[in-house]
Amino acid sequence: MAFGALIIGDEILSGRRVDKHLEKMIALLSERGMQLGWARFVGDEAAQLEAVLRDSFSSGDTVFSFGGIGATPDDRTRQSAAAALKLPLELHPAAETAIRARFGDQVNAHRLQMGMFPQGSDIVPNAFNGIPGFSIREHYFMPGFPAMAWPMTEWVLDTVYPHLHHQRDYIEKAIVVAEASESGLIDLMERLTQAYPDCVLFSLPSVGGKEQPRTIELGMKGPAARVEAAMTEIRDEVAARGFPWRECA
Repeated sequence: MAFGALIIGDEILSGRRVDKHLEKMIALLSERGMQLGWARFVGDEAAQLEAVLRDSFSSGDTVFSFGGIGATPDDRTRQSAAAALKLPLELHPAAETAIRARFGDQVNAHRLQMGMFPQGSDIVPNAFNGIPGFSIREHYFMPGFPAMAWPMTEWVLDTVYPHLHHQRDYIEKAIVVAEASESGLIDLMERLTQAYPDCVLFSLPSVGGKEQPRTIELGMKGPAARVEAAMTEIRDEVAARGFPWRECA
């Protein structure tokens, strides 16, 4: 099982809003010893959103979705999720109760639309204003507002998935190699990739400048013992080739 993120909204794709969810999702998972497996950005167009959600539901992954669950005409995530699952939308009783508690005598059919979820959904509580999100088939749908979405995400991680916290044997380590080019280290990278198939090698170069030497962040991620062994080889080989290096923070 992997964790995925869907970040929804035309305003993100057009640049009218800057996404903050991806960075925060990575941080929330990292704090709990988990990693984000993938992320996708998609607009509000119904057919495209339905296709993305259909693919996401079929992945078997646990997915956090941000945006598009309001009641205005451009909010189409609830409807697209229902269409992707071939399920009707229905007013969730707990969501109706929360909406009526929030708005009192001012509740109306328009506001109750925010409680229309795909049949069989559960609610995701929203401590900010009481209007819940929803979950179905390991997908968790939150509003696009960070003040609401991030505490809701934490609630899901800590309530539904506490058994996964810090359980995976996984670490990420790297060194920063100065005055080296990737082409000069490809043979080492190829050898490590073959020797450690259960790990993932990564190489992140910088171009440098007049006052800064070019560098490569060279590292491995995977099972702790295997990563440590690979990093020992990397450090020894980089030093043997005469390149200065330092541990990556």
